[in-house]
Amino acid sequence: MFRNYFVLAIRHLKRNLNYATLNIIGLTLSIAACLIIFLITKNELTFDTYHRKADRTYRVTMNALDFNPSVSLAIAPAMRNAFPELETVSQYWHRTDGLVKVGNDRYMEKEYAFADGSFTNIFDYEWLSGNPHTALSAPNTVVLTESIARKYFGDQYALGKTFQLDNNYLLTVTGVIKDLPPNTGMTFGFLASFATIEKEMKEAMTEFYAITGGNTFIVVPPHYDIRKIESRMPGFIKQNWGAQIAAEAKLLMQPLKEVHFDQRYIQSATTSRNTYRALIAIAIFIIVTACINFINLATAQAMKRARETSVRKVLGAHRFQLIRQFLGETSVLVLATVVFGLGIAYLALPQVASWLDVNIGIAQLNQPLVYALLAALTLIIILLAGLYPAFVQSSFQPALSLKSTTGQSSRGLTLRKSLVFVQFLVSQVLIIGTLVVAKQMDFFKNQDLGFNKEAVISFGIPDRAKREVLEQQLKENIGIKEMSFSTGAPSYNQNFAPFSCPARGITKDDVVELKFVDEQFMKMFDMKMLTGEGITPSTRKDSVPRVVVNEALLRKLSITRPEDALGLTIMQGQAKLEIKGVVKDFQSESKHKEKRPCILFNNPRAFNTVSVRLYPQHMPATIAHIKKDWSALFPEDLFAYEFLDDHIATMYKQEQKLYTAYRLFSGLAIIIGCLGLYGLVAFAAVQRNKEIGIRKVLGASIPDIVVLFGKEFMLLIALAFLVATPLSYYLMYNWLGNFAYHISLSAGIFIVAIVLSVLIAAVTIAHQSIRAALSSPLKSLRTE
Repeated sequence: MFRNYFVLAIRHLKRNLNYATLNIIGLTLSIAACLIIFLITKNELTFDTYHRKADRTYRVTMNALDFNPSVSLAIAPAMRNAFPELETVSQYWHRTDGLVKVGNDRYMEKEYAFADGSFTNIFDYEWLSGNPHTALSAPNTVVLTESIARKYFGDQYALGKTFQLDNNYLLTVTGVIKDLPPNTGMTFGFLASFATIEKEMKEAMTEFYAITGGNTFIVVPPHYDIRKIESRMPGFIKQNWGAQIAAEAKLLMQPLKEVHFDQRYIQSATTSRNTYRALIAIAIFIIVTACINFINLATAQAMKRARETSVRKVLGAHRFQLIRQFLGETSVLVLATVVFGLGIAYLALPQVASWLDVNIGIAQLNQPLVYALLAALTLIIILLAGLYPAFVQSSFQPALSLKSTTGQSSRGLTLRKSLVFVQFLVSQVLIIGTLVVAKQMDFFKNQDLGFNKEAVISFGIPDRAKREVLEQQLKENIGIKEMSFSTGAPSYNQNFAPFSCPARGITKDDVVELKFVDEQFMKMFDMKMLTGEGITPSTRKDSVPRVVVNEALLRKLSITRPEDALGLTIMQGQAKLEIKGVVKDFQSESKHKEKRPCILFNNPRAFNTVSVRLYPQHMPATIAHIKKDWSALFPEDLFAYEFLDDHIATMYKQEQKLYTAYRLFSGLAIIIGCLGLYGLVAFAAVQRNKEIGIRKVLGASIPDIVVLFGKEFMLLIALAFLVATPLSYYLMYNWLGNFAYHISLSAGIFIVAIVLSVLIAAVTIAHQSIRAALSSPLKSLRTE
């Protein structure tokens, strides 16, 4: 019997090849898209959740003036003593730009870290060699990732090998682990033992506010209530660092699973889970759209099969047998599309991963969870796409069908219209969403930042004693237009400190960003002075340092006129500073956050970065010249630079991913919808072939025939737009609320959406309707 159903299904598909092809293409694309979206969202939503102790692991963070993901290195040893019930307490110190020497070879390692011996008891890595329990216990030991081990030592056995870090530490390899999975927030090329730097960090390991970027992780016992630790934290701080610090600072226990999406913290992630939930919603839309196509085309063809069904019933077929037959046909088609969809996913995944800048590969398609998803999708699609058409086709009455009546009630037609309405609704929501994200991305990239970012590169100064020599060499480089020494360009934010102003009633410390800059800084970056003087070199005569502040700081001080701030004394910690100028606000952090109060002042001892503006026509040669001079001046180091444009782009990396994903998958959903619409119009053209012939004989023109086909769908588009507009407004208004600075939802976005919807539908309908209108009426009426 099942073989018979399979043969019948193949015959039916062959007889209706055009409609089968449309269904296969739509379902194949939808399954491939769902698989890829699944891998993307799984990668993002499971950050660091794969560790066995993830449910019991917390990062200790600080909330004083602001939320800070880092705490003093003094916290971990103190917690070990104060909370003996904790299963593990570990320190981790992430670093960047480490100079590595392996024999005569040198490498600039972008990311590495120091960690104590307890770290590998918390986080699960796949060890290729070495003992995870002792590998990081002794000073001057290091654990490499597999790719770094191969990079440094080739195919040689890495254990026991040595290399030098930052011209200071001679490290011995005590372990090699598999490369880190893509969904981890702790990224490093190698882990050096914390004991290596413990002696030189003694001061930082005693003071509460000596925050150097380190992280503390704890693991609580099973079924332990973390609130027990949190309730004892004020007493813990008071006992170790005094009542004053306990009154102004809190230590928070942040669940490991929340770290990747917690946006409260300085330099934190910029994307919420809702971003990826939106992608999941798009995947569901894509599957539903493909199923709608199947249902519409199947019910539209049902009238062609009315007589076949009736003959089977007359010959004794039961309704349940017919339902099984029609579901069998659906199953054959869906199983074929699942195989095709998996193949398309394998082929497309590397390119999609490159477009979206996500670290996923085709190997991730070969895992049990993916096959479970495929099985679930197969079952869902068979039920969604096949169940209703099977019941419709099996319900025809033999007496009516064999009298040349279709046997089909108006319910099928009403359902098709309802489903097409849903397709247009989904398409318009996706179009509006994509337009809003595109406009917000344009706002990020092209709106005034408060400074000029064009043709600027920044690079470090390893030895500040040679700064003046470097400055003289750069001045002689004819490819350099301007330059400035500082702690970083305007969009680099590294230094945060407390400030107050008793004269304006601010007696409790607030947080301010500090930028140490030279006198060329504001001129080079075209920063606009609102009043007062710019940055000038400090002199010994200045008993109180004179500084420039931004408008955001004035708002904190409740000063509306910049001129009123001149001469005002503010406190930066215990130091007095006098405001001598006010600069227009500039964007130092991403637009997710409000502009922070900022103080700029001259402190040459803190300069560790030089920024230069290049003449565009000579960029490669100028950079090569800079590298040559820099390398001669600092022969023990490697030259590395970054374009300011690129640095700013990294602030919106997540939004760029979202925008690319929206364009890709929303476009795919719209294409799948168009395939179904194209099939419906083609079928309608066949069904109304004689009607079109009569209309043409009676004088109907080609535009009249096109309007005949189009008016029904245009009405559905209009109705869908009435529903899509408030729904889209609500969804995108909430999304824009994640940003401190964002676009407004203007009527123009919705007008563009309805115009695009009409154009897409018109192009889809036009081909088949014009083809029907051009057909000869003699051919369609010759049998009458």
